[in-house]
Amino acid sequence: MLPTENRLRRREDFATAVRRGRRAGRPLLVVHLRSQTDPHVSEGEVPPTRAGFVVSKAVGNAVVRNRVKRRLRPLMRERLCKLPAGSLVVVRALPGAGEADHAQLVRDLDAALRKLLKGSPRSADSGDSPRDPGREPGGRAP
Repeated sequence: MLPTENRLRRREDFATAVRRGRRAGRPLLVVHLRSQTDPHVSEGEVPPTRAGFVVSKAVGNAVVRNRVKRRLRPLMRERLCKLPAGSLVVVRALPGAGEADHAQLVRDLDAALRKLLKGSPRSADSGDSPRDPGREPGGRAP
């Protein structure tokens, strides 16, 4: 079980992590990470990292969905210390997660978190060089 202060509960927090955070997809999971501190917290306070889970009906019936969440919670609790303080993390289980074993979930969660923590924004990952400000969008010189 995740400690109370590390649980993501509000709909707005889930939406912020999913819409404004970075995403790393794996065969069983998609992890969204928003590593920005809360602007409503005073200067001296460091908010805890919070995590939440999304497991849709596509994963399976209620028993299967709850089993997936029960497997993911302790995995995420062990990895919270590796994430920046104040981060919001949403782990979304994909349909294959219901049949996956523990080792597969660990592998996918670790790979997704590793990608999010080492990488820069997607535009920099593409390998494109920065645009020449003296050129028009079509590549022609003005």
